[in-house]
Amino acid sequence: MESIVFFEKILISPPREKIYRRLGFKKKTTELSGARGKETDFLINEASSLISLKGMMVRLAIQHNDGKKIMLSGDLSFTSQKLSNVLRDCDEAVLMGATAGNAIMEAIKGKTFQDDLAVAVVYDATASEMTDSALDWIVHYTNQLIRREGKTLLPRRFSAGYADFALENQKIIYEKLQMEKFGVKINSNFILLPEKSVTAICGIC
Repeated sequence: MESIVFFEKILISPPREKIYRRLGFKKKTTELSGARGKETDFLINEASSLISLKGMMVRLAIQHNDGKKIMLSGDLSFTSQKLSNVLRDCDEAVLMGATAGNAIMEAIKGKTFQDDLAVAVVYDATASEMTDSALDWIVHYTNQLIRREGKTLLPRRFSAGYADFALENQKIIYEKLQMEKFGVKINSNFILLPEKSVTAICGIC
């Protein structure tokens, strides 16, 4: 517990159904021609080749949870009734983070600058969904580790900026996970850079 696990390379396939959903396509109601589908699939593959998924996670004991404030080992504390409620039956939590890297963001900026917005939108959707899927990968990895203890992660992840869990908490998670080791920065507004970088907290029960 409290040792950060770094994942230098997370290899996953693009979650095409989620990407298409983010792009506004619905299986039963949105018509997609064969040519349009092939072009979109090509762009998804092109975007995924520019994405270098990396991640990190740390397992922490929940030392106190009074329904408003959660205190974790390592001198971490969060104030959030919603998060407290989610973690009410847990005695541990996992902080996790993932990033898609800089190359895909530079490509998105380049396509936007060239007014190639259709391509930029597909790149952006691919990067967003693959980064989120990297967290799914970390969840699966963690569940494999704790299953032998008869424990499991809650199915729901909680991120800073959601409900009453203030975005300022992202800095605490960022620093604890040492995300700067993978080139991730955080600005004065608590936004992670490159943009396709995410953090979350999940309970262990």
